[in-house]
Amino acid sequence: MSHTASGVVLLLLLIGLSGSASAGRDLPRDILRLPSEASRFFGRGSGVADDNDDDSSGTKWAVLIAGSNGYWNYRHQADICHAYQLLRKGGLKEENIIVFMYDDIAFNEENPRPGVIINSPHGDDVYKGVPKDYTGEDVTVGNFFAVILGNKTALTGGSGKVVDSGPNDHIFIYYSDHGGPGVLGMPTSPYLYADDLIEVLKKKHASGTYNSLVFYLEACESGSIFEGLLPEGLNIYATTASNAEESSWGTYCPGEYPSPPPEYETCLGDLYSVAWMEDSDIHNLRTETLHQQYELVKTRTANDNSAYGSHVMQYGDIGVSKDNLVYYLGTNPANENFTFVDENSLRPPTKAINQRDADLVHFWDKFRKAPEGSPRKIEAQKQFVEAMSHRMHLDNSVKLIGKLLFGIEKGPEVLTTVRPAGRPLVDDWDCLKTLVRTFEAHCGSISQYGMKHMRSFANICNAGIKKEQMADASAQACVSIPSGPWSSLHQGFSA
Repeated sequence: MSHTASGVVLLLLLIGLSGSASAGRDLPRDILRLPSEASRFFGRGSGVADDNDDDSSGTKWAVLIAGSNGYWNYRHQADICHAYQLLRKGGLKEENIIVFMYDDIAFNEENPRPGVIINSPHGDDVYKGVPKDYTGEDVTVGNFFAVILGNKTALTGGSGKVVDSGPNDHIFIYYSDHGGPGVLGMPTSPYLYADDLIEVLKKKHASGTYNSLVFYLEACESGSIFEGLLPEGLNIYATTASNAEESSWGTYCPGEYPSPPPEYETCLGDLYSVAWMEDSDIHNLRTETLHQQYELVKTRTANDNSAYGSHVMQYGDIGVSKDNLVYYLGTNPANENFTFVDENSLRPPTKAINQRDADLVHFWDKFRKAPEGSPRKIEAQKQFVEAMSHRMHLDNSVKLIGKLLFGIEKGPEVLTTVRPAGRPLVDDWDCLKTLVRTFEAHCGSISQYGMKHMRSFANICNAGIKKEQMADASAQACVSIPSGPWSSLHQGFSA
């Protein structure tokens, strides 16, 4: 062997050793990154997948769910449609991607481009070709759980597609919606509670039907879904848009920079979701790990620690984050020469919108643009006033219930107490659901906004309050319920 040839072999061995060593510890910022051409020589043990390794290591499955409806929630279905296009470009088969979305956005009368959904100001249509697996009233907690577990007999409606995975397969779940402490919204009732989700994930693990599972979650207080609940040892890695006690943020909203096209009166995306997808859109995912994407998304979503950002968190088996993204998302061949770099060119927006206020932004922008005296302006004003009235009703009712149960001084303290990191929101989840139902029976639906009060209900449970005491306090606090769609219980209880 010539000196030149042996030198090349030695260099390749050193690179391989460097990659293996870094895989055993947290990934530092100065980790040696391989050009995409050289990456094909190394297997998964070096932290970089080879050309065929991602295909031979089992099937990739994905479950995508937008848990809301209503045009003011445009961004959630836009997020999900964008994720579908990304996965298809990455090589995932349509039969292995299951999509949940209410599907009331693309052809909504408010949509300025009928049949088109965009996820960024200058973005392409992400709606075309997205399968209608579970839409409308079929977007339910029960169907979502049945799909994850591969349980076709438990389905009610929909396409019948489920995650029919095997022991070598990799599963990616992405959920975008409103949330609150311990709960995720749905366009139907009931909502999704953290303890039920964790039980389903444990069952999936016990069935031995996956190698590893990655869960990306966009919602307010989304950290509370896994905090103190998701154990290690399930080979599940989860990241969330926010910690257990803060909001997540909408982006590409009216009044922001960059702003949506002027004809749009709604946010086009969510900050955490746009961050991971716009990163995945442009990089070779054979050479980028889950950990590297987590760090990048964390930086972009924190928005330079401004008032317009949240703390992206990670839970479960953190070691899974050494895996390359290609195992879950595939990779677009067009990005072969675009390897990961720490300083991503995608910068955070100048500001973002609190997820819970995105509906108000829509109503206000609609009101502002509508001609004076027009039916559209009157409708927008009515929608804004109804939403604000519902918010005030919920906020005042919960505060009054706290004072009735614990006294004028102690009540606010009990309702706002936050447990130490690592502890779940509540000790008795059945108690939490019972108290929420009791509140709603007297005070009306908590709706997407009222999920912010779930910590208060949890704290009432943790303080030992029973259903009868909650019923008495709720009856005193809610002598009347504001009329309008926000307060209605026509779709049933959220718990």
